Amino acid sequence: MKILVMVKQVPDTATRIRINSDGTGIATDGIKWIINPYDEFALEEALRLREKFGGEVVAVALGPSRVEEAIRQSLAMGADRAVHIKTEAELDASLVAEALGAVAREEGFDLILTGKQAVDDDAAQVGARLAVVLGVPQVTVVLKLEVDAESRRVRAERELEGASEMVEAPLPAVLTAQRGLNEPRYPTLPNIMKAKRKPVTVKTLEELGVGTVLQARVMALTLPSERPAGRILEGEPEETVRELVRLLHEEAKVL
Repeated sequence: MKILVMVKQVPDTATRIRINSDGTGIATDGIKWIINPYDEFALEEALRLREKFGGEVVAVALGPSRVEEAIRQSLAMGADRAVHIKTEAELDASLVAEALGAVAREEGFDLILTGKQAVDDDAAQVGARLAVVLGVPQVTVVLKLEVDAESRRVRAERELEGASEMVEAPLPAVLTAQRGLNEPRYPTLPNIMKAKRKPVTVKTLEELGVGTVLQARVMALTLPSERPAGRILEGEPEETVRELVRLLHEEAKVL
């Protein structure tokens, strides 16, 4: 079974974010970059399927030279090889899906796994758009996964608002991983050393026939307003409850 895992490099969620000078993006100097956490669930699931059925796991990432760090981490976790679509261009979800789809068509695949969304933009578009580009079924926000290699079908439990549902689909397909699907493994020192020798194929947008004309553009970013300081109500329970209800009604205006 050949599984492609789409991996995105994102700012560490603990990083302090600053808006850049033109207000259309974040200042990237001094940021710690990591693999998108949801993509780690996708990669772990791919590795478990390879251990069960055999085959190959290929990590695919898009971005500038710094993305090599995320690629090497993916290889250290256990991916067999990687493809790096190297570009400095800012792409929207549509163009990212086109680029990833072009690699997927070149590589061939039985299954594509990726995270349900990236924690930087929270758009949750690339996985679904990729399935459309490739013309294959998609199952999003997957919590549990069963693969029948003989019948070439998947059975997945996917998260709904306050519930879940079971979905079946034929292979090839695109699945997006939710937190709880598994527990990603940590790279061991021997695997970190092996990762340095694993092959990484570099592609450009030009080679893949993908342009850079945006369909969606960020016009402006603003930081959230600072939260006002909390208030502590003192006194007897009956008094504090009455005061709390008044504040919620008159000041917070939520009642």
